[in-house]
Amino acid sequence: MENFKRYAIYWAPDPGPLAEVTAAWLGWDPVAGREVAHPDLAGLPRSVAELTETPRKYGFHGTLKAPFRLAEGVTAGALHTAAEALAAGTAPCTIDGLRLARIGSFLALVPEGTAEGLNALAATLVTDLDGFRAPLTAADLARRGADSLHPRKRELLERWGYPHVMEEFRFHLTLTGAFPAEVLDPVADRLAPVFAPLLPRPFRVTSFCLFGEAADGRFHLLHRYALSG
Repeated sequence: MENFKRYAIYWAPDPGPLAEVTAAWLGWDPVAGREVAHPDLAGLPRSVAELTETPRKYGFHGTLKAPFRLAEGVTAGALHTAAEALAAGTAPCTIDGLRLARIGSFLALVPEGTAEGLNALAATLVTDLDGFRAPLTAADLARRGADSLHPRKRELLERWGYPHVMEEFRFHLTLTGAFPAEVLDPVADRLAPVFAPLLPRPFRVTSFCLFGEAADGRFHLLHRYALSG
């Protein structure tokens, strides 16, 4: 669990068909820590490898607390202990389901209906585990495009290390990199029947996961924490 470049708190599917299909789609299994052969899907405007190049290294996930470096003097073991305690005191939450959608320039699975419980879980993880996060450097702020952000998003970035938190949080499970609509729309049409039987309804969030970024930039699922409060 130690010696990863960065750590993150993600939602990831339990072992099963959704985890298997999405690992193959992205080409990376973060549980096994290995590459997976892409599916042979006819009718796509680009290869699966090209469509998924950007999100591949992260594995299939929904961000709850974005990747961060550990603060000086803290260990991954201490982060694990804190995450375990937080999960033990937090109840699962339920939303209506998930659906395939285009978000700007990429495809993702997004919640159907309201997601207050999931939003609250993300806010708790951001705040309660923030003591383990190293402060952003000037280079980090530049990489995040801080100067071009809306003032509120810049404030969130500087306070919590990521601009898409609190009221700006939108849970999503990324499936592609950025492409124009004329590429994404036929991909969505082709993926819709693949994902339709796999998407949970209702969608119960019963755990969150600690991921670590290895030296090669690939993310690995290190531990799954059951929400048991």
